[in-house]
Parts: sequence; structure tokens; C-alpha cells
Amino acid sequence: MSFTPLGLSSSLLKAVSALGYESPSPIQAQAIPVILSGKDVLAAAQTGTGKTAGFALPILQNLQAGQPARANQVRALILTPTRELAAQVEDNIRGFNQFLKLKTTVVFGGVGINPQMKRLRGGTDVLVATPGRLLDLYQQHAVKFEQLEVLVLDEADRMLDMGFIHDIKRILKVLPKKRQNLLFSATFSPTVTALGESIASNPVKITTARPNTTVAEVQQRLVNVDKSKKVSALTTLIKQQNWRQTLVFSRTKHGANRVATRLTNSGIPSAAIHGNKSQGARTRALSDFKDGKINVLVATDIAARGIDIAQLPIVVNLDLPNTAADYVHRIGRTGRAGATGEAWSLVSADELSQLKDIETLIQKLLPRETLAGFEPSQMLSETRLTAPKRPKKPKKPKGANSESF
Repeated sequence: MSFTPLGLSSSLLKAVSALGYESPSPIQAQAIPVILSGKDVLAAAQTGTGKTAGFALPILQNLQAGQPARANQVRALILTPTRELAAQVEDNIRGFNQFLKLKTTVVFGGVGINPQMKRLRGGTDVLVATPGRLLDLYQQHAVKFEQLEVLVLDEADRMLDMGFIHDIKRILKVLPKKRQNLLFSATFSPTVTALGESIASNPVKITTARPNTTVAEVQQRLVNVDKSKKVSALTTLIKQQNWRQTLVFSRTKHGANRVATRLTNSGIPSAAIHGNKSQGARTRALSDFKDGKINVLVATDIAARGIDIAQLPIVVNLDLPNTAADYVHRIGRTGRAGATGEAWSLVSADELSQLKDIETLIQKLLPRETLAGFEPSQMLSETRLTAPKRPKKPKKPKGANSESF
């Protein structure tokens, strides 16, 4: 199937072709016609399946038919949880917008607010923003919503995980009631569903994958290694396997810094990316990683949420995440849009509980292996698959302003 039957304009079809897209992904094929029709949408799809194009293309087409944004006004608002994701989404939208005359802008914290205020003075058709910086701009009267036509909550599950619900509620209060609402998420958890149903009107629900499943194109490997030997084992793997572009997950910011330094000192150019880094440092590290100037990017879960790199070949879990769902999100950074990838986890005996949770969630036992020269002093105990735990039935929300989110 091509993009042509979906009802997109010739300008957007030309942009899609120029960007190398040949056929729509399942989420794109289902979401685009519904959004074009003006209906509200709650959509869940695995990471890397093209959710951004799924909402950006029909939004651009619908905006093209309306009146341009006036001073400080916004016509489409896209909220994202992290700076990196905001920048990535806006960059993608600019690609789709290349043959149109719509204005796009991105705003986020960690950088000066004055240049952002200046860009908003002339109005913008599409604004991609993180919640905190958007509220700052609104309080300074730099952004107005009288012309708002559509609201998108992107990565809604992560926004809730990161505690943005109160900021989201404050934003919702200042938006016009009459608007199209689109919520995109990797999962339909009870809290995500409750949020979506509280803001949307008779939404169309779209689900293209079972929740908390891993992409088939990702080969998952588990190396049993002592905790004290993990960084040395990682260094050996990178050199033995000749990995040129590797995303490594660390559970802590301090750990990410330490690992990046040790790898660099071992002759493997690396950088760390996490919330304590300045926005300039984070942007520079991500750019250097994409351009091949560094081979390894060591990231925490929050910072990595917005990393979208075409055909990223290798993801490594240096530490297993605290929650099993984060494992799915982590390894979803590779094997994107049908490409193949490898996800390696270096697991020590003290992480057995996290490993059991992961295997229960994905309903798959990860085969263990060892690395020559790094055989563990304490082997991981064997595990067995058990039925996934049923989530507790959520209490019925009291309304759009309920604190139960």
C-alpha cells in the first residue's frame, strides 16, 4: 500500500517521497484518515513505528486549509515529555512541511526563553513544546491559544510517568474547549486511558500492537556478568563486535558519566546524556552520536526518550531498569520501522528480580550466555515464565480535574 489512498495532498505526498517513505506503517495507515476527518484519536503503537508521521501529516494538511496564525497565536500544539523528543518531533515536521508554507516552532527548557518569545511573536501554525516551558511562555503572554485547532499529547505514558499531569491540567484549562484532541502513547495503561477519555470527545481508539511487547526484529541477548566487571565487559564487547554506534543505558546520571569517561579513556569515543547536562551539551552529544563523531552514547531513561536514530544497530542495558516496561521502551530504540537491531543486557545476580519482571512482562525467557574472560563468580538462577500480573482495576475518575491521574 502507498500513501496515495490515505487522502493526503500532493505537497505532502511529495514530501513523503522526498524523505524516502514508500508505504505507511500500520499506525500511519489507520490514524491518518481518521485525523483528516477531524475526529479525536487515542492511539497506541510500539516505539519506532512512525507515530510522528501518523499525526503530523494529517495535521499539516488540515492546517493548510485554514487561516494563518496571528501574532503569538498557535494553531496546533504538540506536547512532549523531553527536550530531545520535542526537537526530534519538530525536525520531523519540518521535513513533512518542506513544500508547504506553514510555520513550525519548538520550545523547551534549559535554554534562554527570550529567543523563543521572539520566534512566537509572529505566530506559529505548529508549536512543539515541553509542558514546563510552555507554561512559562504563557505566563509571560508570549503564546496565545484563541486560534488553537488541535492538541497532541505525544508519548503520553512517559509524560504521566514523569509527573507532568499537573502541568498538563494547567495547560488544558487555558485551551479552547472546541479543538481536536490526539493522544499517542506506547501503551494504553489505565492512567493513560483515563487521561485520554477525560479530554477527548468520542475518540477513535487505534491499537497496532499488544501492550508491552518487544519488536520481533530486535534480537535480545543476555550476558551474565558480575556487577563489578560490567564496564570492562562492555568495553570488550564493543571492541570485539566492532560496534560503531551503540546506545548504552545506565540507571543513574552519575553512572552514565562514569561509564562514558571509562569508555573514552579506553579509546572508545563516548558521551553521557542525562537531565543534569545543559541543553547545549545534550544537543551536542546527540548530534555527535548521529554524525559518528562518538561511538557510544550513555543515557538515562528520561534523556533517551527523545532519541530517534534511523537504523540504530545496538542497544545495551548496562543496568536493568527499575520497571519492566522501561526495558521495552529501551530496546525499542533499535529495530525501528522494520529495521533489524540487537539489544544486549549485562545482568548480574543481584538483578534477578528485575529480570523475572521483564520476562514475565514480555512473556519470553531471555537465553543466558557468558563472555570469555568475564565468567561470573555468581551465576544467575534459572527462571520460569509465569502469567503476567493483572493490573488492578483503576478507580473511576471523578472528572477531567481528578487527581487520580
